[in-house]
Amino acid sequence: MPSKNMLPKGKRRHSVKADYRTQRDASRDAEAAELAATEAALYGEEVPVAKPAIPNTAVPEKRGKGYQKSGKRQQRTVEAVKELPSSAMDEDDELILPVEAVVSSGGLTTTRTLVATPEARGMRLDAYLAWALPEISRARAQLLIEHGQVRVGGSPAKAKYKLNGNEHVVVEGQPQPAPLRATPEDIPLSIVYEDKHMAVIDKPAGMMVHAGSGLTDEARSSGTLVNALLFHFKDQLSDVGGALRPGIVHRLDKQTSGLIMVAKSDAAHRALAEMFSERSLEKRYIALVHRDVKSDRGIIDLPIARDRLRRTRMTTRVGNRYLTTDSHGTPAKRHPDEPEERTSRRPNDPRPARSLYTVLERLHTTAGDFTLLDVKIETGRTHQIRVHMQSLGHPVVGDTLYGAPAKIPGLKSEGTGPTLHRNFLHAAHLVLDHPITGKELDLEAPLPEELASLLEQLRALEIPAAPAKPKHAEDW
Repeated sequence: MPSKNMLPKGKRRHSVKADYRTQRDASRDAEAAELAATEAALYGEEVPVAKPAIPNTAVPEKRGKGYQKSGKRQQRTVEAVKELPSSAMDEDDELILPVEAVVSSGGLTTTRTLVATPEARGMRLDAYLAWALPEISRARAQLLIEHGQVRVGGSPAKAKYKLNGNEHVVVEGQPQPAPLRATPEDIPLSIVYEDKHMAVIDKPAGMMVHAGSGLTDEARSSGTLVNALLFHFKDQLSDVGGALRPGIVHRLDKQTSGLIMVAKSDAAHRALAEMFSERSLEKRYIALVHRDVKSDRGIIDLPIARDRLRRTRMTTRVGNRYLTTDSHGTPAKRHPDEPEERTSRRPNDPRPARSLYTVLERLHTTAGDFTLLDVKIETGRTHQIRVHMQSLGHPVVGDTLYGAPAKIPGLKSEGTGPTLHRNFLHAAHLVLDHPITGKELDLEAPLPEELASLLEQLRALEIPAAPAKPKHAEDW
């Protein structure tokens, strides 16, 4: 017997996918606007008012308690319902918290009044604020509550307060974290080049460039490159980057080692920053990646944005990007469905990124295939090389954040720990004209011992290449 939901005979080839995708894209655009508020707060820009999520009306509504999706989606739905009522979940398992917000400004203080809807019943106050105000994290929400800047029903409340729904939540001002203090510390530095205008440091892996977020003042403000610079160069550092980042012109990831430039004068700082902007200096990295990279040379030209789900990651998977041409080899033109380019960039928008790689060595070992690369970057995006290589299916060795395995079979590791406690990524080569004198600087930093040792271990496991087969029978 045919289902009552089947289309009439003759129309069963019709699809509702187009309508579904239209509604889904509209919903994602609304979410992107909310996520942009987080970046806006970081950059000190005007924080946009959060827009309510657009329900996905093209998807059939749930038909009672027993209607669930199969497989992994069903498991995620069941787990989410433990925390929120089913009315707060849409068909894509994304949280919808309708909220009415009234924003008022009195002098320098902004007061936001939120009306918690029935769907928020049972939520902790700090979790609710993190969802209702996308520009702040849950930690910042807890900071607001601790400082007495949040009132529920006219009275201060604790972070663990459970909402009943329909309460008025008043938030006054912005979270004010404890100020970070950069203090001198006697930390050894490997100085590759130094004069009165600038210095180039070979940064070890595991060292942050400057203070970042953390649990305590001490954890955030100590052990960084800035702390070491303040001890070794004292007051001979540029002030352009501010009190927390004296002399810092650019950054390297915490688990990436290699050459990093430091400005000792404001004039040198501005000149180096202009070189970065004009891409007139050359930075090359050595990277070991998993699997065999097919092409000896390649260009990766993919925009990079922050991952919407895992905020500590970057991604090349960005929406609303099309490429169309009249015929093969002709210049690309904008697709009719692609939105026109905006003249101003929003904080959460994808940013152009371009990396060029050259294969240095291919390793076919009993532990798997690996490729040693020389990578030149023309732009300096967060995690650029790591996310670009991951997008090709070749994550950097040791980079578990972007899909690399923690252990390599056949290689030594400390107990149950990973084979390599860092990423196999090293800023090895730097070429630039001196920002003041114009003299060409060609600087190199050798591979750290732990990376060179891992490379030698893999070479020892190489599988001998099979002899080439003769082309003709008489060659046997």
